[in-house]
Amino acid sequence: MYKIAVMGDYDSIYGFAALGLTTFPINMGGNMEEAAKKLRTIAASGYGVIYITEALAAKLKKEIDRYKGQLMPAIILIPGVSGNTGAGVSQVKQSVEQAVGSDILFSGD
Repeated sequence: MYKIAVMGDYDSIYGFAALGLTTFPINMGGNMEEAAKKLRTIAASGYGVIYITEALAAKLKKEIDRYKGQLMPAIILIPGVSGNTGAGVSQVKQSVEQAVGSDILFSGD
């Protein structure tokens, strides 16, 4: 069974520990190179799914893009305490479009 990690600011992710997920709090005002290094370490440590807050993902876009073509780990964006930017929904929509070959939400009106 693969492990599940959650990365983001402490306030956004601390509740995930109660669900048995491994949390990795990141200082959002800190060095993002350290955060990128932490993501690489987590990805290389057998985690199958890595949830990342949308705010952190925006700062680590280049690093996250390294994993787009790979089966694992699956990197999934989640909203943080600061709110939902829509980036997570957009990412899922793009994945569905790629898999299906069209926009399944397009109404054609």
